[in-house]
Amino acid sequence: MKKIAVIGAGVTGVTTAYALLNRGYDVTVFDQNRYAAMDTSFANGGQLSASNAEVWNQWSTVIKGLKYMTQRSAPLLVNPKPSWHKYSWMAEFVANIPHYRKNTVQTVKLAIAAREHLHATAAREGFAFDVEERGILHVYKSKAEYDHAARVNVLLAEGGLERRAVTPSEITQIEPAVHGDFYGGFFTPSDATGDIHLYSRGLSDACIRKGVVFHFSADVKKISQPGSGGHVVTWRDNKGTAHDAAFDALVVCAGVSSRKFGRMLGDRVNIYPVKGYSITVKLDDDTSRKAAPWVSLLDDKAKVVTSRLGQDRLRIAGTAEFNGYNWDIRDDRVQPLVKWVEDYFPDVVTEHAIPWAGLRPMMPNMLPKVDAGKRPGVYYNTGHGHLGWTLSAATAEIIGDRIRDDMPV
Repeated sequence: MKKIAVIGAGVTGVTTAYALLNRGYDVTVFDQNRYAAMDTSFANGGQLSASNAEVWNQWSTVIKGLKYMTQRSAPLLVNPKPSWHKYSWMAEFVANIPHYRKNTVQTVKLAIAAREHLHATAAREGFAFDVEERGILHVYKSKAEYDHAARVNVLLAEGGLERRAVTPSEITQIEPAVHGDFYGGFFTPSDATGDIHLYSRGLSDACIRKGVVFHFSADVKKISQPGSGGHVVTWRDNKGTAHDAAFDALVVCAGVSSRKFGRMLGDRVNIYPVKGYSITVKLDDDTSRKAAPWVSLLDDKAKVVTSRLGQDRLRIAGTAEFNGYNWDIRDDRVQPLVKWVEDYFPDVVTEHAIPWAGLRPMMPNMLPKVDAGKRPGVYYNTGHGHLGWTLSAATAEIIGDRIRDDMPV
């Protein structure tokens, strides 16, 4: 049986391990954390959102970035401090603006394909993840925002997604808890929400039961190719003891660290870490539980999303911050999320709002890197940006099929 290493135990790494396991491989997963899904897969916005598949490669995004540069609480914030990595990434981002339409349609198709795999896996393995299949509601306060969304709708439809326009009165019918003066909105009944951390942990437990080996608290220091072929992974455990093991192939699913591993393997993986923030509001009283939404919302202008995670939690997430490998949780970035809740859901008590920040691994073209590397036996399933939760179940199947074709069991 061929042995494959997976670097990274976030949602992408765990789904990849599961796909390889189901194809008959002997799988070992390495992660620097003590448990699965402790970085970007820990507390994201929770949306499984084909309706949010529009890529960001537009001149309007560039203009907003320049406009917001001095506003510390802006939805899109760019640290102007010079960095070759950041500016080379941005140059490639601009170069992909002509591919905006094609890449958006491709992302929609990936997202739709991922749905079936994700839900079927959870049902097959018997774990819960606070899923709510109530759709996602996009809301707009101005005609200009709404008109842009209508243009995006054409691309979503081209990719096979049904998203229908709704009036202000229909918005309140779909989600009676929301307060706001809206111009209009769009509703995608087929979208859903869930807890990415619960899903990843549930799936990692299922993998372990079926024989996948997980090395947690494992700091991978080196990946080498001996003369006999294959790959040797060298790592240190939490006591500083060095270990190594040989594999026939490996898959890099390491989020923002994938760039580092790509360099080890002779590949350029131009992922940039784009920080996002979330708060998890504990709904400790009956008034808050009744006042909080069950239908997921997306406010495009504020770049804020919501997900109801069971009876007693409301997740609010958003913003994009280009500030390098920085995990600091800044109060001036968290407070706009708190205020957004108080504006739209005034009866929800925000006293117990738990902040979090994670780094989204973004490629300049906004598409995940799901492909082979230069060296034989090297593969990547990484760079999913803000849609890792939405796309991972599909990209895991794609890379699983590629490895099976290249390296039959």
